[in-house]
Amino acid sequence: MTGLNLRALAALGAFLAFLAACIATLTGDTAGLFSREAAVRMFDFARGFWPPAGGTAFLQKLALGSLETLAMSWLGTLLAAAAGLVMALPAAGRWGIVAKGASRLLLNGLRAVPELVWAALVVIAAGLGPFSGTLALAIHTTGVLGRLFAEALENVPADPYLGLRRNGAGVVAAFWYSTFPQVLPQLASYILYRWEINIRAAAVLGVVGAGGLGQMLYFHLSLFQLQDAASVLLAMVLLVSLVDAASNRVRISMTR
Repeated sequence: MTGLNLRALAALGAFLAFLAACIATLTGDTAGLFSREAAVRMFDFARGFWPPAGGTAFLQKLALGSLETLAMSWLGTLLAAAAGLVMALPAAGRWGIVAKGASRLLLNGLRAVPELVWAALVVIAAGLGPFSGTLALAIHTTGVLGRLFAEALENVPADPYLGLRRNGAGVVAAFWYSTFPQVLPQLASYILYRWEINIRAAAVLGVVGAGGLGQMLYFHLSLFQLQDAASVLLAMVLLVSLVDAASNRVRISMTR
């Protein structure tokens, strides 16, 4: 048996052992999950969501919450895209090995801490509302996009950049006219995808009072106002669907 086969078997064994350890840590009544009583209780609870709530006043609040969520997710993503691109340059090794290690460590820290924790910290400083939610999304998403941007920059062929540099172009000009156009479609795809994710993440931030549909959902679920919560959920589905359709059109137009 060759060394390559031995390494493949060792990797497979390690994967299976890790999978078994993960399964062993899971606890819960798996038998009860598929029991008839559990199905009846879940159905009774789900039935309370129908019909969704209406009314002019409530729908106006729902529309305002949708706009807040859209603004939070979009502004947070834009801020993260700008900060992530700046941090991706050293993370891609363009400023030396020390800067690469430090920037990657910072990016790991930003994305390792959940948005909910960042939101709790920002709320303490800036108070409740969409502004805190926007900053929380921007901080976490900076770590995500910065890492993705760095990988995209690392995979770009360096010959065009080096050719411009040899012909007297500055660092910024060489990057802008050679590297950036090559990675722009990939960066745009990452930004649009994270925007969709941030709309859903904004719902979680409502737990700490960060505004938008998430705060409305948390409020109505806490009071077991399930029909009102159902309307908020439908608004979230509609918002995500609209953003998904818009981002797909942008991706298609950029690939033509």
